[in-house]
Amino acid sequence: MSATSNGPIDRDRQIFSESEASLQAIVDTIPSFVWRAAPDGGKEFLNQRWHEYTGLSPAEAHGWEWRVVVHPDDLYRLVGEWQVILASRSSGEMEVRIRRFDGEYRWFLVRAVPKLDENGNIVNWFGSNTDIEDRKRAEEKVQQNELELRRIIDAIPQTIIVLNSDGRAIDANRVTLEYTGLSLAEVRAETLWERIFHPEDIQRLRIAQQNALSNGVPFENEQRALGKDGKYRWFLNRYNPFRDEQGRLVRWYATGTEIDDRKRSEERLRTENLVLREELDRSAMFEEIVGSSESLRKVLSVLGKVAKTNSTVLILGETGTGKELIARAIHRESPRAKQAFIRVNCAAIPQSLIASELFGHEKGAFTGALQRRLGRFELADGGTLFLDEVGDLPVETQIALLRVLQEREIERVGGSEPISVDVRVLAATNQNLSAAVAAGTFRQDLFYRLHVFPVQVPPLRERIADIGLLLEYFIDRYATRVGRKFTHLANGTLELFKSYEWPGNIRELQNVVERAVTLCDGDIFAVDESWLRNDTSAQSIPAGPLAALAEREREMIEAALAQCQGRVSGPSGAAALLKVPRQTLESKIASFGINKPRYRT
Repeated sequence: MSATSNGPIDRDRQIFSESEASLQAIVDTIPSFVWRAAPDGGKEFLNQRWHEYTGLSPAEAHGWEWRVVVHPDDLYRLVGEWQVILASRSSGEMEVRIRRFDGEYRWFLVRAVPKLDENGNIVNWFGSNTDIEDRKRAEEKVQQNELELRRIIDAIPQTIIVLNSDGRAIDANRVTLEYTGLSLAEVRAETLWERIFHPEDIQRLRIAQQNALSNGVPFENEQRALGKDGKYRWFLNRYNPFRDEQGRLVRWYATGTEIDDRKRSEERLRTENLVLREELDRSAMFEEIVGSSESLRKVLSVLGKVAKTNSTVLILGETGTGKELIARAIHRESPRAKQAFIRVNCAAIPQSLIASELFGHEKGAFTGALQRRLGRFELADGGTLFLDEVGDLPVETQIALLRVLQEREIERVGGSEPISVDVRVLAATNQNLSAAVAAGTFRQDLFYRLHVFPVQVPPLRERIADIGLLLEYFIDRYATRVGRKFTHLANGTLELFKSYEWPGNIRELQNVVERAVTLCDGDIFAVDESWLRNDTSAQSIPAGPLAALAEREREMIEAALAQCQGRVSGPSGAAALLKVPRQTLESKIASFGINKPRYRT
């Protein structure tokens, strides 16, 4: 009975043993590594292929001893990932390098799957290791190529931004990140354009990009980008599309080249052309300094010394004495001679616009400021700025000018960023600035800043010896213009010129000669004596009455200036109101030390 009852059991055991042996043979012949692990992760079984590859016996690889064949750089990570999978009680994958019996390491993809009983408990783990060495080498090569490409892109001096097919930034090179001061995450944000591009340029850029995205064609534009220093600079940005093998648009590559110097040069050239037209429209007093008198030689001797320096020069003298000519001579003899000489007549510009004229303005700084404009200081950068009639500057502008002289920086009207300028300042006035300082209409600190090197230009009445040369020079000049030639002067003409006091100085002499050349008949130069008549009736008046007369004259001039709101020339000016030549009135104003700006509204 016992023999009969044990027969089926023995057959089942034999069949199971044969099946297990067959399964073992199959598992051992699989080219991949196959293994089984206990619930705690220790290896219980590794197939023959694994043992042949590693050279370890089953006893040497049992439990956690298999770790000896793992690459040292991967071991800590692998154990950590394996423990995470064990804790998760779910399938997982790991990549690891395993040492071959000859010492070579190869990459394997490890897959683990848990086996659960009917109660959900882990009975054991089944896994396989698949050789992925070729794939890893290919990936490594791609990574190396990408790294090399990244190094090349980062070495390019232009900014580079990669955009997806919708135009959104997804990557940027090192130059872009360093210039903007943004992180890569901030570059990828939707607010990138608002953060880096000038508000005035964004709409124009969006329109250009929308057109390009719909057409998929390259395009370029110029726009201002904000740097991490808080300053905007101009860039020329070129956008090029990238397509895949099927011709589908997948990327845009935007490269930016800084063109700030070029844009500034263009703007400077436009403004300099305006200045040049102004200069051409304004008649020059004369092209060169004419004269050999002792007083003039002293001035020229001083100029030869001060011109070589970078000192601020204050040129003093009556109206018409040639203060601008002296300023130009200083510039021509200075190391800045090849750079710009920019002139500003402070008395000819409305007070509301003088700051904009000197320092420039930003677009929208005031009504009528339709675009950014460089001021005269920026135009004169590297050269010389001549401030004529500096005594007429309003107090607010005096403060700004003082800052420029002290700090060598300006701020445009409506702007907030300081702009460094390298400018030599020459100033001129026919006013008594010391009296203006005492009267509180001219800042004392600015006066001392300008008064570094004063030059006093003598009036023509102190240069009697030069009148003959000047007369000859201007006759030849204006006669040549009208195609005429004078052979000699009328009798007494030179003595008439020398005896006249010339309140308008050389400018008045120039005007008299031009008028005479136009009216003279024949080849003899002559002038109407009534043009050059000195009023000597007051010479015999005693000192007391003379002083009273002078005071009365001063009161009349001040009353006229008040009525004309400080304006001297023109049909509504004080000169027309008093019925005297403008040059004469300017000379009187200078001699009395009257401050014209105080009468302006």
